[in-house]
Amino acid sequence: MRSLHKLTHMIFTLAALVVMSMAALAADPGVIYPTLFPNDQMAGNVLVYNIYTSSATNPTTENTRLSITNVNDEIGASVHLFFVEGATCSVADSFICLTPNQTTTILASDVDPGVTGYVVAVATDASGIPIPFGPARLIGDEYVKFASGHVAGLGAESIQADLAEISPDGDTARVLSFYLPRVLAVANIPSLTEGNDVKLIVNRIGGDLRTSASGIGSLFGLLYDELENPYSWTFSTSRCQINRSLNNTDFPRTTPRINSVIPSGSTGWMKFWGTANVGLLGSVIIQNPAASAFTTGHNLHKLTFISEVVRGETVPAAMTLTIPVFPSNCGYPVLR
Repeated sequence: MRSLHKLTHMIFTLAALVVMSMAALAADPGVIYPTLFPNDQMAGNVLVYNIYTSSATNPTTENTRLSITNVNDEIGASVHLFFVEGATCSVADSFICLTPNQTTTILASDVDPGVTGYVVAVATDASGIPIPFGPARLIGDEYVKFASGHVAGLGAESIQADLAEISPDGDTARVLSFYLPRVLAVANIPSLTEGNDVKLIVNRIGGDLRTSASGIGSLFGLLYDELENPYSWTFSTSRCQINRSLNNTDFPRTTPRINSVIPSGSTGWMKFWGTANVGLLGSVIIQNPAASAFTTGHNLHKLTFISEVVRGETVPAAMTLTIPVFPSNCGYPVLR
């Protein structure tokens, strides 16, 4: 009887090891990290607006309204705004000044007309040096509309960045470090055959904003049908933003194509990540002109974070972003 008990125990142990091994092989790259950041429902000292756009000739049809609020009721903030052009990764910047509890709104057509990309907002003191979370507490959101009919209200992704590092160039720059997602997901993709236009926006967050943001590089993704069948796809770009509608030709290029994977009357979902260890954020906006259809938009789901192996253990790895430092002329005290 004791031998039978030992044999049963061994069988269960081997079965558990097999299940664990299969789970490990099927796991997404990166690490599941129990943090709330980046998060579009919390405050941070860095905000990322996943998309902005405007028409230089007809802003009534295509424009973005960006709002930002300083929720600290004691300390004002100089907010350094970086407008990253999605195709070339070039950067333009400006400051806005927020008193305690102040909110303000800007239109993309007023500050950067005719450009599409994403925005990074960094809370700084009067000298332009970033300030930590606590004294800096920012929240934000945006309303974006495209000439194509895509519209959405999106929360700004809030980040609590570490500001400890000074760049090799000294006080002319600072290096922000923070955790970013590795694997992103679109939870529900309606069938394109029913008139749905699904616009996918993906941003690579990183680089040196004194010169340019970093490009996305190569992505690997999996598209799933309602029966859990996966269909892989790849995509590569030097841009720092993808801003494309899913289509039945080449995005995503699956075999068979997306209209066969998600036919009329069904839905699917997808997840994807960079083949290099890069931090990504993004949104999805769904447009359908039919009166009975649903039109919506939201930031992408974050499944895992960038990771590294330290002493044999997989742990979250911080990504970096370098920003220039110069006075804001907002008149607030220098906090150092």
